Amino acid sequence: MRLIDREWKEFKIKDLFGIRRGSITSLNEIDEGTTPIVSASGSNEGIDFFGDVPALYNNNITISMNGVNTGFTAYHGYDFNINVDCCVLIQKFTMNAYIGEFIATIIGKLRYRYSYGRKMSAERIMKETIKLPVDSSGNPDWQFMEDYIKSLHHKPLTTKNKPGQAPELNMQNWKYFLLKDICDISMGNKMDAAAMTNNDPKVNFVGRSADDNGVAGKVDIVIDNKGNRIEPYPAGCITVALGGSLGSTYLQKESFYTSQNVSVLRFDSSVPDGAKLFLCTLICNESRYKYFPFGRELNTHIRNDFGFTIPVTVSGNPDWQFMENYIKALPYGDRLP
Repeated sequence: MRLIDREWKEFKIKDLFGIRRGSITSLNEIDEGTTPIVSASGSNEGIDFFGDVPALYNNNITISMNGVNTGFTAYHGYDFNINVDCCVLIQKFTMNAYIGEFIATIIGKLRYRYSYGRKMSAERIMKETIKLPVDSSGNPDWQFMEDYIKSLHHKPLTTKNKPGQAPELNMQNWKYFLLKDICDISMGNKMDAAAMTNNDPKVNFVGRSADDNGVAGKVDIVIDNKGNRIEPYPAGCITVALGGSLGSTYLQKESFYTSQNVSVLRFDSSVPDGAKLFLCTLICNESRYKYFPFGRELNTHIRNDFGFTIPVTVSGNPDWQFMENYIKALPYGDRLP
């Protein structure tokens, strides 16, 4: 089954769902129990605590409305409750787990529109629209959505690499480099997520999240006020979150735009992707443990005195090939192209 085999149509969320805000204000005041409580977490379907409270919902979709995980959306096919940082959508149609997963994924694509400067609220959610596949009458094609989710399948990821197979990291032979001396550093597009459109989305939009390689969703090609196309950054660049999930560092495999406070690193074509992944870990660790918001800001240092030690050749240059070989020798490293 293919998504392009169906016509898609826009629907207002308020026509499909009602909405309720959570009432649990503090997890510290709740005893541990068996009821999953959905909060503003961006992992484990938003659940980071099991409390001794009544389960008020089942078979519903939740949306995080606070913090760096604003807009994180998940379907829950079990009893649960929510705190004040979340809302729950009450469907006006018959929804099962397959339809719930389909629609939760679609709604989750809206998260790039929201940030600290434009907080998500119940009122704003109800004003949003989403595109859904429709039947011949122009109504949501619930059966197609269910069948599509059922058709998805995957094979377990395997690797021929064994633990301990990677070469030894002898840091005595490493050398300190400033980041600016091994790549070109820019401060990203600084685009406003709320102003982006997705009528014909083709380009990734990278924000300050630690989820999904920082990619909040796909957006349209941006045209400036003079009618000129703004070219996205090319695949192969590294992005670094300077705020939000500070230090989250990812190799981008597709072209992209960025939100504010996302730095973009561009390397010479001779630097292989494995070496870039090696650097991602170093940059992430250096960022998260030495820099913090409202004090030692990463964005004031990354283009100046931000640096770390890396493997070098006998001539003292970055040993890109060693980094590439090391990454590809790790378990699952053989799955890299």
